[in-house]
Amino acid sequence: MSGHSKWATIKRAKGKVDAARGKAFAVISKEIIVAARTGGPNPEFNARLKVLIQKAKESNMPNDNIQRAILRGSGQIDGANYEELTYEGYAPGGVAIIVEVLTDNRNRAAGDIRHVFDKYGGNMGETGSVSWMFQRKGLLVIDREEFELSEDEMLMQVLDAGGDDMQTTEDSFEVYTAPDDFERVKEALEAAKFTFLLAEITQIPSSKIEIDAEQLPKLKKLLAMMEECDDVQNVYDNADYEEEEEEE
Repeated sequence: MSGHSKWATIKRAKGKVDAARGKAFAVISKEIIVAARTGGPNPEFNARLKVLIQKAKESNMPNDNIQRAILRGSGQIDGANYEELTYEGYAPGGVAIIVEVLTDNRNRAAGDIRHVFDKYGGNMGETGSVSWMFQRKGLLVIDREEFELSEDEMLMQVLDAGGDDMQTTEDSFEVYTAPDDFERVKEALEAAKFTFLLAEITQIPSSKIEIDAEQLPKLKKLLAMMEECDDVQNVYDNADYEEEEEEE
């Protein structure tokens, strides 16, 4: 089935970025606060919160931190009032960029994002300027080596679970769902004994743009510095390039 490889993109930065920032717990906490505020504090009736609690536990976030974030989100204890914002623009080489933010100060967040775009050769755009190039999807990544299934066998499992699409790479199966179906498909695959390298709602580019060797270092620098901004939760791009393996 068709699709662009999101896992290949994520592997080049996922985990490494959070470790470098030293703020993985803070990132998840803010997401939990917003989820509890918008959908209520009970994860049985709030699918987004349920996913985030599991994500927090997989990151070894203490239960006290998780409960404190839920209480802040539901207004039972005082805390910052975060809002979700999305910024859009272009990086060097015409690469489309979407930046998702959780912030308690929208002026600070907008200033930080604009500064990175301007400093590293990009341009911040208006709302809707690039979002039409992306689709919001649920993504579940399954390690092919752990589950000895053919592509056809895995596809049948995905379709039976209610997944929309699947892409096979050298080392993984990438399962795509509608955002509203994400938790249901995830639970169905878990019931079939599958585990995931990654499980999240993400932005998938409808098409990708090739970037030449001269522009690539500039793009990488912009993406890295955007990830460093305190309020940034996720950065998505539609660049098409092979990432070289880093030496230990």
